[in-house]
Amino acid sequence: MAQKGIFGGLPGWVKWIAIPLLVLLVFGSLIMSVLGFVISLLFKALLLVALIGGLIFVVRKFTSSSSSRGDW
Repeated sequence: MAQKGIFGGLPGWVKWIAIPLLVLLVFGSLIMSVLGFVISLLFKALLLVALIGGLIFVVRKFTSSSSSRGDW
């Protein structure tokens, strides 16, 4: 209810345009660094999953055809 008291008399463009722009101006670098960290973490996690999957594929390929390695 406190937000209605603070933002009650303000026009809509102030609530929905000016205040978010000020927040982005003040905290923009922090938001971008957090987003960059999260995206980097997701990329590294996907890379790890792909590398583990590739390792499992190669190990199974070698162990299943240990007598006939001419497939490669």
